[in-house]
Amino acid sequence: MTDNLEPKDLNIRNLQEIIAHGFRNAAKGFSGMIGEVMQVIDPTVRAISMKDIPMFLGSPENDAVGIYLRVEGEVSGQIMLILPYDKAMEIVDLLFEQPFGTTKQLGKMERSALAEVGNMTGTFFLNAVAEMTGYSARPTPPAVMVDMVGAILDVIIATMGQVDQSVFNEKVLMFQSNFSIGERQTKANFWIIPDPDTLEKLSRSGK
Repeated sequence: MTDNLEPKDLNIRNLQEIIAHGFRNAAKGFSGMIGEVMQVIDPTVRAISMKDIPMFLGSPENDAVGIYLRVEGEVSGQIMLILPYDKAMEIVDLLFEQPFGTTKQLGKMERSALAEVGNMTGTFFLNAVAEMTGYSARPTPPAVMVDMVGAILDVIIATMGQVDQSVFNEKVLMFQSNFSIGERQTKANFWIIPDPDTLEKLSRSGK
């Protein structure tokens, strides 16, 4: 049973190694799409309450783009790639090989391109996790949300509550990293929130 699982009960070092490998592989997949090297910056693990997630991305009123995927299979959880709105448009310009500033708004085509970024990033991440643990996992089709940071992150909170309402006010582990793209330092926040039973599996696995 994992309902009362606490961070102190987990092999945090093992989890960090697995997730860091996943982050690096996700950056590799992202780099292949945009044609520029993406670097992983300051990967961290935090024990937080689900209700406190919005505070970790600055003001809840900031405009942002969230690319959201559920993870299903032998391991499960949530992946969220969060970009400031202006940086999301820069990513679109990179994908379409056009000068920065060309994209002025995110229409259907632009959102589709960002969704594919999320799909590729999530797939590369999960492939790396499978390589280290032997557990298979697959991402759901990505959802692209354009809204304020607080509204986007409410999706994570609501979904996590549906999975296990007991964790809403309890501490859960969140893995976060910034991605830096090229000299312009376009940053993307990459968040992984495993479901409680997955945390237990991953903390006891790995090579």
